[in-house]
Amino acid sequence: MHVQVISSVNEACSANFHHKTAFAIDVLRATSTIVTALSAGAASIVPAETVMDARSLQRPEDLMGGERFCRKIAGFDLGNSPKEYHADVVRGRRIILTTTNGTRAIHKSTKAESIIAASLLNAAAAAKYALHLQRDVVLLCAGSHDDFAIEDGLCAGLLIEELLKLKGGNIELDDFGIAMHALYRDRAEDILETLMHSQSGKRLLKLGLREDIEACARVNVLNAVPCLSGDRLILRELS
Repeated sequence: MHVQVISSVNEACSANFHHKTAFAIDVLRATSTIVTALSAGAASIVPAETVMDARSLQRPEDLMGGERFCRKIAGFDLGNSPKEYHADVVRGRRIILTTTNGTRAIHKSTKAESIIAASLLNAAAAAKYALHLQRDVVLLCAGSHDDFAIEDGLCAGLLIEELLKLKGGNIELDDFGIAMHALYRDRAEDILETLMHSQSGKRLLKLGLREDIEACARVNVLNAVPCLSGDRLILRELS
């Protein structure tokens, strides 16, 4: 299995994804929110690139979720905080979600054979499911404003660690993947601190969203895999 890591959405092109399994990674906060919402019983999540796209997709019973500049979009039901997406709110509902970086990463990956929304929360489950698909892997870090975001690289490193465990070390990494795996190994005991000190983390702290960072910093607490099916993300559970 060959594993490639792409540093940000801005660095990705369609040729990276052909015949591969893609992981879209946006730890703070889109993919963490997606896996949280589906684990809480949401029926599906439709990722939209723009606010206009999201509004055009809305049906009467849908929930509208998303953010721009880390804040909930005016007129939407929910923002991009995992703690908003609890079972009493989302159970059985279709959610239209648009975020600054994470939903862009999903759309950027659409040439892939399969697309998985990955986060620190579900890394082990996501790696296990990817192995089942028997394809080479691309890890797309959403990044922040087209730049690399350390929290996404940290998650890429964790995913590589999980794949290595499953494959008995028998995977081939590109150079950036080697670097991200080393980053994870170095910071594995200080994940929350790393997220707090990241540029994305600092922005969230300024907005009083420390609890969001704490929620997104938990490792392998959800055994759920959001996968794109048509235009929507649905849940794959692993035993």
